Amino acid sequence: MAVFRRGALVLLALILALPAATALAQQGFRISYDVDDSRPGRSRLNGRVTNERTDDVFDVSITAEALDAKGKVLARGIAFVDSRIGRGDSRQFSVSVPTVPGATSFRVGVSSFRPGFSNQTSAPQS
Repeated sequence: MAVFRRGALVLLALILALPAATALAQQGFRISYDVDDSRPGRSRLNGRVTNERTDDVFDVSITAEALDAKGKVLARGIAFVDSRIGRGDSRQFSVSVPTVPGATSFRVGVSSFRPGFSNQTSAPQS
C-alpha cells in the first residue's frame, strides 16, 4: 500500500508541475522582442507576437521572465496583448520586468489565450 501511495504522490507532483513547465511553451505563436533597460529598476521588453495557428485567438497575454545563467526565473512580468488576434495576424506588446541582480537573459511567451474558430470554409457537401 505504501508503494501505491508513493507512486500516486509522484504522479500528482508531476501533474501539478506540468502547467508551470509549459506556461511559456504555447505552440502556434512567433514572438520577437527587444530589451530596453534604460529605466532604473525595470527592463521593458517591446515586441511582436504573431498568431501562426489555424484559428483566431482571444484574450492573449504575454509573460516575460528574467533568468539567471542556469535558467532559474528571478523576476516576471505579465501583460495583456489584445482581445483578438486573427489567424496570421500579429500585435505589438510591451511588458515590464523588475531588474534583479544575477539576471542574464529573458524568456518571453504567450502565457494565456482562448482558441477561436477557424475562418476556413469548406465546400458544400452534395
